Amino acid sequence: MRIGLAGFGAWGGLHAQVYAQLPGAELAAIFCHGDATAKAAASAHPEAVLVRSFEDLIALPLDVVAITAPNHLHARYAIEALRAGKHVILEKPLGTTLAECDAVLAAAQGSGRKVAVNHELRVSHQWRQVREVIAGGEIGRVAHQHLSLFRRPFRPGSGGWRQDQARVGSYSLEELVHFVDLVMWYARENGLPHRVTARSSDGSAMPQTLSALLDWEDGSTALVTQCLAGFQHHSLLEIAGDTGAIRTSWSGAFDRAEHPSFSLWVQAAGENDARERAIAFSGELFELEQNLAAALASFADAQETLSPAEARNAVALCLAIDEAGRTGEPVSLAGYWAAAP
Repeated sequence: MRIGLAGFGAWGGLHAQVYAQLPGAELAAIFCHGDATAKAAASAHPEAVLVRSFEDLIALPLDVVAITAPNHLHARYAIEALRAGKHVILEKPLGTTLAECDAVLAAAQGSGRKVAVNHELRVSHQWRQVREVIAGGEIGRVAHQHLSLFRRPFRPGSGGWRQDQARVGSYSLEELVHFVDLVMWYARENGLPHRVTARSSDGSAMPQTLSALLDWEDGSTALVTQCLAGFQHHSLLEIAGDTGAIRTSWSGAFDRAEHPSFSLWVQAAGENDARERAIAFSGELFELEQNLAAALASFADAQETLSPAEARNAVALCLAIDEAGRTGEPVSLAGYWAAAP
């Protein structure tokens, strides 16, 4: 598949490395907005055509357009690429509003092309194994989840886009979107949550701390917290089922650490204590290649890792969390959800 990449920042550069070496893929073109990234892209990937506008990129004979631009450009670029007849690999979030998300889904349906959103934790040896333990019935029905992120502040991004609400959307869409997707995935058998209560440090779209309590109709709950005033990068997930429990953690000097530490412990039904499960490896640098390969395979009719409707639901929940954090009032999730994935 001939791939055109839109964006060559830190994460876009990693995308480019993957496409350049994936079997069955060709990094055919790169769109760079700035002079510095254009120079870096030309040096790192001289085999790729370098263009300086998105319109020039989608005019090329490409099969796939991969979008790693700032959040506010995701939906517009995806829609334009779909209408130009390209499949789309899109960095999360799908959009910064539900209207944007719905427009991307409509464009995909109208064009007959597919959209794969990069929620790479879905293919993780660590985080996917949690889902497999639950789906295998080892801890019974999920009753409660606690997922916390404690990390250093976000990098500002090219031109400081992550510090600009108009371009980032909100901080929940930067990383929390991964984790709310996970808790909904883990509690799939319980349906979708019906209410969220949240507290943030300052009521803005970009708070340093944010805590959200999700309630399901069956009485199950999930507490998801994000702290951007910490150090390094640490995540912890604890799940209580009605017959067992799971505890898993990941820590690194930063989110793209090459040598992180991680563990997964499971107390399965009928066991007196927890046992550690083996994890081959875990981390964004490892999972990106797996997820991009899965995305390309899904364009050739393989099973998709994450449906566009699920990607939309993750955005919907983040937006509801933002509203609850802003108002200090519980938010009903009725009407937020896409059609059942």
